[in-house]
Parts: sequence; structure tokens; C-alpha cells
Amino acid sequence: MREPSGVLKIDPRDDVAVALQGLQPGDAAADGVTAAEAIPAGHKVALRAIAAGEEIRKYGWPIGQATAAIAAGGHVHSHNLATGLSGLEAYAYAPAPAEVLPPASGRTFEGYRRVDGRVGTRNEIWILCTVGCVARTAQKIAAAANRKFAGRVDGVHALTHPFGCSQLGDDLSATREMIAALAAHPNAGGVLILGLGCESNQLAPLLACVPDHDPRRLKAFAAQAFEDELEEGLAAVEALVTVAEEDRRETCPLSDLVVGLKCGGSDGFSGLTANPLVGRIADAVCADGGTAILTEIPEIFGAERLLMARASDEGVFDDIAAVVNGFKSYFLDHGEPVSENPSPGNIEGGITTLEEKSLGAVQKAGRSQVAEVLRYAERTSRPGLALLEAPGNDAVSSTALTAAGATVILFTTGRGTPLGFPAPTLKLATNSSLAQRKPHWIDFDAGRVAAGEDPEAAAERLLDLVVATASGRPTRAETNDEREIALWKRGVTL
Repeated sequence: MREPSGVLKIDPRDDVAVALQGLQPGDAAADGVTAAEAIPAGHKVALRAIAAGEEIRKYGWPIGQATAAIAAGGHVHSHNLATGLSGLEAYAYAPAPAEVLPPASGRTFEGYRRVDGRVGTRNEIWILCTVGCVARTAQKIAAAANRKFAGRVDGVHALTHPFGCSQLGDDLSATREMIAALAAHPNAGGVLILGLGCESNQLAPLLACVPDHDPRRLKAFAAQAFEDELEEGLAAVEALVTVAEEDRRETCPLSDLVVGLKCGGSDGFSGLTANPLVGRIADAVCADGGTAILTEIPEIFGAERLLMARASDEGVFDDIAAVVNGFKSYFLDHGEPVSENPSPGNIEGGITTLEEKSLGAVQKAGRSQVAEVLRYAERTSRPGLALLEAPGNDAVSSTALTAAGATVILFTTGRGTPLGFPAPTLKLATNSSLAQRKPHWIDFDAGRVAAGEDPEAAAERLLDLVVATASGRPTRAETNDEREIALWKRGVTL
């Protein structure tokens, strides 16, 4: 027998363990089992003989059914494991006892307190557009403003999208409400909303949707109404900069922080390293009276009952059930299965079924009770853990997290991505190989937990980084000038 290469059995009830390093035939696994074949790192090894049709457990929960007999020590993956998810489900309210959170840390960060009481982690000028027709105009204004006003604020950024015209009904309303929510974000010390003039997403109704705005910090105009829209835009930004440059950071309690929780390009280590660490940060923020926001509703299918059991009351439970089944209906109405996930990158990294991906993904939510459910484009209104309606797409869900109020986003990834979003986005590598290969993308190596680092010590390091980022330390994405938004388009296009 060869020396063990390292495996992890997550829950005593599990039928599989995860190979922390690649296993070769004869390598020790767990429960006295040895690998019967080569098993790549991040993939699963069977800890007992499993008959065709049997449920297979990981994280203590079913992740699907075996499609063929699997020998003890065999490789468990897409060739012999399939999802058990199908359509809508009936849910019953069965609350679990509230778990004890860590004591309040008393930590603080240096933030920008706004007139509505919210606290920003940046003091930027954002240029938003009503319609994609003026996206390049917004970018030109931002580029000129950054040259002219360098150093006076934390930057001028054009956040553009291709929509805002040829949309109808709820689809148009969602675009309008998302832009309005972004315009009220505390990381923006000033906002210019640039319109065209003839678009469906007209300025007047959009401005009426912007909540709690300070008129000195919000400017808007339609490009068709001025001879030189670039000159007009630069003048508007200058007026915003003049106000915002007077803002100063002040010491704020962790209760003023709103963290967005996101994963993208997951692998077999996501639910073992980075996501549980993010869950510890979510619990720490909530324990101090702050807010954490979980989203990606299709990526909780199969794990939704864990969140439902943690609903703060029956009304929140009903809201979770409604948003989950509503999203399943969205798939089914378009003729798509609810289990059309994981992605090719997820599968290569060791994730087989949506249940497995979801059980790993919800680790980001820690142990806190779910305090509220937000629909797409809604802003968080109470402390604690919130569940936000949005798809799994990285840019769409991260934009929705920002619009909901996230002032820092914790983004775990096993495959890596250069993308950045309006709120400062910390990229956490689930494995150390990624952190070493892409140091210009990755802010934090969570893979060290798989190598034996104490999770509590790793969480303390991560919380230190979150506080430093909230206080102004730039993320890798910010340093690389990676900043995008994307809107969720669900309706017809004229």
C-alpha cells in the first residue's frame, strides 16, 4: 500500500471522500478504503460499495443517485453519478434551533458615512447610462474625468450595459430599478446618469426610482439635448467631484458593513476551503450586527432546505420557498431542466451534480439565520443574512449584490477569473495552485486550509483583509481596472 496522498471525508454520514491530492491505485483513502483507480485532485472516491440507483451522500446530504454499481475505492463522477433534481417541490416549515454565532468582535473599519446612514467603502464617481446607445459616451466622459480630476476622489467609473431600449413591462422595469439602486449605492460619492433621449428607459421615471438621493450628488442629462455631450458630461462630473472630494473616512463599526457572497468557476475544493471560510466571515459580520447577502438561486437547488430551516420566521421561509420554486419555474417555462448545471469547468474540477455544487455553495452563508429575502433589484433593509434573487452568472449576480447594498464582495473561485465589479471584489482561490499561477487575479489563498492551516486562523487572516479592503486597500481587480456590470434580461426584445 502506498502512503496516503490526503483525502477528506466531510461528514460522518458521507459515502465519498474528496481527494485533496491526486490518488493512484493503492493509495489510502478513508474508512480503511484504498483507491481502486486513479482519482484526480478535487474528485470523489467511494468509501463503500454502492449499488446502481442508491443515493450518494456528501456534506451529509444526497448529491444524486449512482447510475452504475461503484466499487469501494472507485472514482465517483459524471460517468456513474446523476442528479436527482427534477421540477418544483413542496416544502414544509420545519425550523432548526438557531445556532450560536461567534461573539461580536468589536472590529471597525474606515468608511464613508452617507446622508442616508449607509456606509461606503469607496468614494467614487459612477457614470450610469439609461441605454446602451450612450455606453461609449459614458466611457469617454469617465476617461477624460480621470485624467482631469486624478487624485481628488477614488476614481471615476463608467458602469455600462447594452439594454434600456426595445424592452417591455417587467423587463424594462427591472433595468430601471437596477440603475436606480446602483445610483443610491454608498460607494458612489456622486453619480451621473447619462441618457440618450428617445430610449424606453426614460430619465424622469428612472430618477423618480432613485431612493434617498442627495441632489448635490446626482446629476442627469440626455445626450440628444446638448450640442457637446462630452463637454456637458465633464462639467457634471466636475460638480460631483467638488462635493465628493470633501468626504472623509471615519471609524465605523462592523455593523455598517454589507458583504456580498459569491462563487464562480467552482471546483472540488470550493466547498472545503474558500466557501466555509467565507461562511465564517458572514457569521462574524452578522454577529456584529452587519449584513451578508447570498445569491445565485439556481446554485442552491438541492441545498435549499438547509437555508429554509434557518429562516428567522415562517414568513421568511415562505419567501425562500417562493423564490426557489419561482426560479425553477423560470427554467421549466423555457423548456430547460432545473439541473442544467454544473458548468464544464466545474465538472473538470470535480463537481458532478447540481446538488453537490449547491451544498458546497451554501457554505458561504455560514450558520446565521436568514433574516430577509430580496427580489432582484431590491436593497437590503435589515441586518443579518439575506437571500437575493439573481441567477448564477458571475457578472449578473455580482451586479445584483452591489445594487442590493454590498460594499465588499467575497468571490471564491477554483478556476480563476479576471472580472471585477462595482463594489471592491476580493478573489479567494480555493486551491493554492490557482493562487500561485494567478497572483495578479487572486487576493487570498484559501487552499492553505487543505494543506493543514487551521480554519480559524485562516478566517482571522481573511477578516483582516476584508477590514483593510473596506478601509481602502485596493483589490487585485481594482488594481487591474476590472470593473463591469451586467443586467438580467428576462423579457422579449422589440
